[in-house]
Amino acid sequence: MSEQIVQLNEQVIKTELKELVRQSVQEVLNSLLDAEADRLTNAHKYERTEGRQDTRAGHYTRKLLTGAGEVALEVPKLRTLTFESAIIERYRRRETSVEEALVEMYLAGVSTRRIEDITELLWDAKLSAGTMSRLNGKVYEQIEAWRNRPLSGAYPYVYLDGIYLKRNWGGEYENVAILIAMAVNQRGEREVLGATEGMKEDKESWLGFLRHLKERGLQGTQLFIADKCSGLIEAMAEVFPRARYQRCIVHFYRNVFSVVPRKKVKEVSAMLKAIHAQEDKEAALKKIGDIIEKLKDLKLNEAAGKVETAAYETLTYMDFPREHWRRIRTNNAMERLNREIRRRTKSVGAFPDGRSALMLVCARLRYIEQSEWGQKTYLNMQHLEELLPSDS
Repeated sequence: MSEQIVQLNEQVIKTELKELVRQSVQEVLNSLLDAEADRLTNAHKYERTEGRQDTRAGHYTRKLLTGAGEVALEVPKLRTLTFESAIIERYRRRETSVEEALVEMYLAGVSTRRIEDITELLWDAKLSAGTMSRLNGKVYEQIEAWRNRPLSGAYPYVYLDGIYLKRNWGGEYENVAILIAMAVNQRGEREVLGATEGMKEDKESWLGFLRHLKERGLQGTQLFIADKCSGLIEAMAEVFPRARYQRCIVHFYRNVFSVVPRKKVKEVSAMLKAIHAQEDKEAALKKIGDIIEKLKDLKLNEAAGKVETAAYETLTYMDFPREHWRRIRTNNAMERLNREIRRRTKSVGAFPDGRSALMLVCARLRYIEQSEWGQKTYLNMQHLEELLPSDS
């Protein structure tokens, strides 16, 4: 007896299954619309009771694009009451969130072809260039609203940093700086305050950014944590004269190492770490003096000069609660943000302009802030209460 071979047409099966899902979605949504109409009229369709609030007046057909394809909704009409469906609005919000995710994929460097494949899978139709442009505009508006949102409450600790990305300008590649501000608010949670585009990390760029933050409501700032940048320090002193500056000790170490022979880096590293291992500021200042002499004895005069002129800038954190020291003496709080930005921008290469770079960075910052990262308590701010006067 010969065996019968059953051949399956995979494409036909997929099409049939998709149509079955589409019909099921259509039936469920229409059933929900009927149930909403029953609730509003306080009676089932064609039911006549004393408690009836209104009667049906037929329906009108409305098309709705869903993840299962286009469905035809039979929206009930009532004789006196206005029928407004929460079902359709909820579905529209969900679909909108999918659209926004597609735009963020585009901003994050996902290829247009890949996005087309995804939209075809979701909606059985590829995303047109016009639709992509419309969605881009919508998300850009949301990002701009986020960048310019009002800031409320006090932000005692503010971390500042700049990240450089490539842009293609007239056929030539050049760096564009994205300036970023992150803070610890009065509840002890981390919050991204904003970002802006700057051609470089100069005084004018930082001045404009800090003024913008202050205009939006940044206040109560007692300490700025950042790398050494003369333009930034001058801008901070001008816009927030009562706030203090903490130079990131990690960047300070690297700056000293840049003038130390490789074979002596380990020894010098131990010396520098000894400064910040002291129990108080007075002991740390004494240790700085000892290390300067040791560096001179090792003929490392340039390194000694860097320590002599800048080490004191790395000790400001010692005037704040000891419980906060480890997290306010470096700019490491920005590392997660920078790492995520670099991971997302790596696939892009060079941006067509600075605005595109800024939009991608802000999209990632906004996403991270809304994640668990922005919900956890980073510092217990009770230790800071009544210790220092606030700045505004």
